[in-house]
Amino acid sequence: MNALVRLQAAVESALEDVPPLRVGGTVREVTPTFFRVSGLSSHLRLGDRVGIDHEGRTRIGEVVRVDDAGASIKPFDERVPVGIGESAYRVGTLGLSPDPSWKGRVINALGVPLDGAGLLPRGTKRMPMDAEPPPAMLRQRIDKPVKTGVRVVDLFTPMCLGQRMGIFAGSGVGKSTLLSMLARSASFDTIVVGLVGERGREVREFLEGPLASNLHRSVVVVSTSDESPMMRRLAPQSALAVAEYFRDQGESVLLILDSVTRYAHAARDVALAAGEPAVARGYAPSVFSTLPKLLERAGPGPEGTGNITAVFSVLVDGDDHNDPVADAIRGTLDGHIVLDRAIADQGRFPAVNVLGSISRLADHVWSKDERDLVRRLKSMIARFEDTRDLRLMGGYQAGSDAELDQAVQLVPKIYDALRQYSDAAPSIDCFTELAQAIR
Repeated sequence: MNALVRLQAAVESALEDVPPLRVGGTVREVTPTFFRVSGLSSHLRLGDRVGIDHEGRTRIGEVVRVDDAGASIKPFDERVPVGIGESAYRVGTLGLSPDPSWKGRVINALGVPLDGAGLLPRGTKRMPMDAEPPPAMLRQRIDKPVKTGVRVVDLFTPMCLGQRMGIFAGSGVGKSTLLSMLARSASFDTIVVGLVGERGREVREFLEGPLASNLHRSVVVVSTSDESPMMRRLAPQSALAVAEYFRDQGESVLLILDSVTRYAHAARDVALAAGEPAVARGYAPSVFSTLPKLLERAGPGPEGTGNITAVFSVLVDGDDHNDPVADAIRGTLDGHIVLDRAIADQGRFPAVNVLGSISRLADHVWSKDERDLVRRLKSMIARFEDTRDLRLMGGYQAGSDAELDQAVQLVPKIYDALRQYSDAAPSIDCFTELAQAIR
């Protein structure tokens, strides 16, 4: 028996020195956006990774289409010097192995460190990039309020731990600034930030500015606008994989993703390269099926784990809030904050349209008196805005309408109370601060 054990150990030791067998194929077609490989179709599935060795480095791509003749591979690098006849081989699927020591680090979509602080330790648990959302019946219920420190948010669209909130706005209205204010919240154990398609210069500004005080408990995943669509498509999945790891450790995680629209743009590029038809403003059908799966991965975890409170920014193309992507995202989330360009033009920041914003979990936060007060405030603001043109034309006479008189007197003070710049101190008690401003 001992001889058999020794023989088995000797065989296993010898096998460790044998390189793994690679199932290979050959590049048959190269285009600006993808390349085709033959000889691998029977060994590949959608989402698998294929590698090509070039100049001592393995360049990888993802399988986006498989047929009898071959497979279409979309590379992660913007430009891969692939030639006809080169060998390609399957390298499996991607995943991350996060570790608590990742806090304070900046990585790219593939988990490669970008901050020059050395290699990242590998954790003991491998997290898939495309994990399934937790089963609906196993999720925890959401009932614990959370303070963001942003006065207008805590007043009109309050949030709970595990909620998924969207920030909808056109370009240049202040989405990233509002996200940076939310990132300063001290209500979370870990912060995971996904910067998708951002300008390269904004990365350090965000890290060394708004996030500086919380960087020691943050993991930042970066994919700038000059990177390939594959990297921009993968970055939100990587950020969610990291957030899911810390959620499974029982932590309360804040996930900030800027922006989901650029993820949708990247997913559209990949889908069109795979041969899908464009059905809605250039978007392929698969874009609208992948968005809910991505968004549903955030939220409360199964019983016994933590939660992921997620804030997604949505770039509304052409200020059209009925854009197909914005509409699909809005219907999936637990609330939305609308930023209005007209309010930003008036110099009021955050430029939140309180009448167009809603939190579907606000009743878990407000007391009965607070709920009644917020409804009265919204009614007063609506009356003030509806009569703006009438008042500008001189059609309003004080004393003729008591409710309008009250709105004209109080709403400008409310607007002043809601003004909060990015360098201002976080709000502590929004209702008390509002009452002091009105008095």
